[in-house]
Amino acid sequence: MAERPSLVIGPDGMTRCGWADGSDDYRAYHDAEWGVPVRGERALYERITLEAFQSGLAWITILRKRPAFRAAFADFDAEVVAAYGPADVARLMQDTGIVRNRRKIDAAVTNAHAVLRLRDAGGLDALIWSHVPATHRRPADLSETPAQTPESVALAKALKKAGFAHVGPTTMYAAMQACGLVDDHVAGCFRGTAP
Repeated sequence: MAERPSLVIGPDGMTRCGWADGSDDYRAYHDAEWGVPVRGERALYERITLEAFQSGLAWITILRKRPAFRAAFADFDAEVVAAYGPADVARLMQDTGIVRNRRKIDAAVTNAHAVLRLRDAGGLDALIWSHVPATHRRPADLSETPAQTPESVALAKALKKAGFAHVGPTTMYAAMQACGLVDDHVAGCFRGTAP
């Protein structure tokens, strides 16, 4: 299989990261969301949950199922999800609109409880955004994009200490990219914000 190019020119003439080529869903996500700073408990809980569900799957699968995930997890209201019991988990395991993985569903509920506990310690927003790298340089090409960094390792450890599940360093680096803690738009991409 050929290596994916670092940059592509889309049908609209815009230069984008190579991974954003191939579907309107990817282009829309790349252009409007990926790398844009995400703040707030609900939005960050959603991104952590979706990144955990993505583990082992193509991101396009999660993007296309996102409306069903929002419906299944009460629009990522941590208070509602924390109240989910065995009947709710059984219902979610039958929901063909989402990824039906018991460990990931259980992690989403576990993480809702952890989100609520964090409120007394500054909240999920403060915890996640305390792990922004002191310095970060956009990759010159896709091959320079790391799978994890010291900051994502530290974030994963901090989240696990706070009671979160399914938040490994690679998953957390993907969340850091998605939530704008780092700008990994390849140099030359029209969406990049830093040199």
